[in-house]
Amino acid sequence: MSGKPSRSQNILHSLSFRLIFCVGLILLLVISAWAYYNIKQYKKREVENIVAGADRLGNTIRLGTHYAMKINSRDDINQIIKNIGRQKDIENIRIYNKEGQIKFSNRANEVDQVTNIKAEACDICHRTEPPLESVGLAGRTRILESPGGDRLLGIISPIYNDPGCSTDSCHVHPEGKKVLGGLDVVVSLKDTDKAIVSYERGIIAFALIIFLGTSAILGFFLVRFVNRPIKKLIEGTRHIGSGEYDYSVDIARDDEIGHLALAINQMGKEIGKKQEELNEQKKEYQRIFELAPCYITVQDRDLRLIRYNREFAEQFDPRPGDYCYEAYKSRSERCEVCPVLQTFEDGESHHSEEEGFNKDGTRSFWLVRTSPIRDSRGEITAAREMCLDVTQMKRLEWEVEKSEKKYRTIFNTMPNPIFVLDAKTLEILDCNDSVTVVYGFGKDSLFMTSFLDLFEEEEREQYASEIKGFDTLNQVRQIRKDGNVIYVNIRISASDYLGREVLLVTTSDITTRLMAEQQLIQASKMATLGEMATGIAHELNQPLSVIKTASSYLRKKAENHQPIKDEILKTMAQEIDSHVDRASKIINHMREFGRKSGVKKEQVRVNEAINRSLDIFIQQLKLREIEVVKDLAEDLPPVLADSNRLEQVFVNLLINARDAIEEKWKNGDYKGEKKRISLRSSLRDGSVIIEIKDTGVGIPRSRLEKVFEPFFTTKEVGRGTGLGLSISYGIVQDYGGTIEVETQEGEGSNFIIRFPVSQ
Repeated sequence: MSGKPSRSQNILHSLSFRLIFCVGLILLLVISAWAYYNIKQYKKREVENIVAGADRLGNTIRLGTHYAMKINSRDDINQIIKNIGRQKDIENIRIYNKEGQIKFSNRANEVDQVTNIKAEACDICHRTEPPLESVGLAGRTRILESPGGDRLLGIISPIYNDPGCSTDSCHVHPEGKKVLGGLDVVVSLKDTDKAIVSYERGIIAFALIIFLGTSAILGFFLVRFVNRPIKKLIEGTRHIGSGEYDYSVDIARDDEIGHLALAINQMGKEIGKKQEELNEQKKEYQRIFELAPCYITVQDRDLRLIRYNREFAEQFDPRPGDYCYEAYKSRSERCEVCPVLQTFEDGESHHSEEEGFNKDGTRSFWLVRTSPIRDSRGEITAAREMCLDVTQMKRLEWEVEKSEKKYRTIFNTMPNPIFVLDAKTLEILDCNDSVTVVYGFGKDSLFMTSFLDLFEEEEREQYASEIKGFDTLNQVRQIRKDGNVIYVNIRISASDYLGREVLLVTTSDITTRLMAEQQLIQASKMATLGEMATGIAHELNQPLSVIKTASSYLRKKAENHQPIKDEILKTMAQEIDSHVDRASKIINHMREFGRKSGVKKEQVRVNEAINRSLDIFIQQLKLREIEVVKDLAEDLPPVLADSNRLEQVFVNLLINARDAIEEKWKNGDYKGEKKRISLRSSLRDGSVIIEIKDTGVGIPRSRLEKVFEPFFTTKEVGRGTGLGLSISYGIVQDYGGTIEVETQEGEGSNFIIRFPVSQ
């Protein structure tokens, strides 16, 4: 039965008591040893003094009686012995002969008594045969007890055969006899023993006083300077241990205990801070545990639920002690493969993908991760299981799979070729089935080849930069597998494909459309040439008339056999030559204009195209008294286009300007104005700008939005096809330009064309 320890037990188990006891015991042993040593030395010194005194007394008696013995004066000997025997503390003085007979004594009744030769006094020398002739002082000394119980000290001294004795006539001791007898002096040790006892008591009392005084001082010191501070330190640590981290131990000392008190106070503050941090972390971890958007459970080895978070509780409504497979899988037995059991077996973390049914019967999927929970000895006591609900993700995966199948079907059935290119290398990563139809290559043969291989070799470097820098490329020449050239429009967009940056490239085969447009453009050219036939005929008539006149003159001179001066002949030859060149130039220009133009782009100087267009049309304008004003900027940069097709654009606009002026003057609305067409070129904001302005009737605002539509015309029936502006609009767009019109009804129109500068 245990209970609260008593005060005596507390004292016995206290550090101060143990320290006092140990120090006191050591002090007691030291003082006891000191007292014992002092008493022993005192006893030894006193006994040695008495022995020395007794020995001196014996020698005195022996010397004092020496003469009397030589003269055999027994009375003198007795008197000496009696006188000396009267001194204090002398108990007995005896002189023995060789046979042990007492010859002299201070006690008369002992004279002539014969003692046993082996008696105590004589045994010192007669314990051996023959008897010892010489014995040291210590051997001749003995302690005996008186009848009264006091201690006595006896010293027997041998009486040797003096040479004077052996030769004297009065003695009969032969010379060979060395020891004649012995002198036995017995003194009392009563006073000495009393002094020794008194000394012992003094020493013991002094030792006790020293022991008790030292113990008292030590006890006071320990209680005052150790025990009380330690109690305060213990009290402080108990307060800190109970959670009072701001408790302060009040010990203001500049020693180890004071430093320990400061350390404990600082420790309390630090523990308080750490405890606050731990509490916050505990709360935070608890919040994380409870509010984590996944299912967290703690299970024992039997797969019973020990703890679970709020998400798990709300989803499955478990009860403590339920088996995990019952709680959220509605199973009656363990799963065939259980990551929790694997964690208990090997102590490692495991993961798996599980499925089960919710409370409402719907199917769910989870990603499971387990980890062991160990105790302080490192043994696994429980396992933590975290489950992330991926049901929605699974459904999305299914939807993505269906969507991928759907869009893969759309991708492969698109009528236009689609390429997936690496954004950096332009390698073909994927393409649809239409690529085979348009280009003739099998899909497998194009994989991981460069998209630039579909271009002509000299154009690949140019298109490599354009594909990466633009989102639209029009009328691009590409090569089929059979070597034939096709024209395509390319649309480019950046995207992501299997984690890589790619370009989605869609091409539209416009070869057939482009050929039809070319035929339409050619037909428009023929119509334009038909309209210009009168002006061209007049333009040709002039050189032909000159040639005809010169040839008639030469023929008449020849018929009349008239000589022709060399100067006249030279002049006529020069005129004929120049007019033939003029006619040839007109015919070549018409042939060049009338030829079927290609779609390949080249660098074109717009001023040259404007002048060439004006060359074949200027005569018509002169016949109609229309003034042409040119304001062409010099050193314009080239544009990417086709010179022949640009000439057609300018001719179409000049024809429209001519017709608009003719209509205005036909209606009589000119009011003193001049027939004028202004041609202007300039460079602004990185674009080459061409303006063709007339002083014609202008375009009504209601018809302005339709002027570039095919077959739309404001001219009378039979005077226009409605294709000129539409074809011009298409040509300008093909070369990346724009065309617009600024007009005011009754005052004229201004057609503005912009082309990007060729890089």
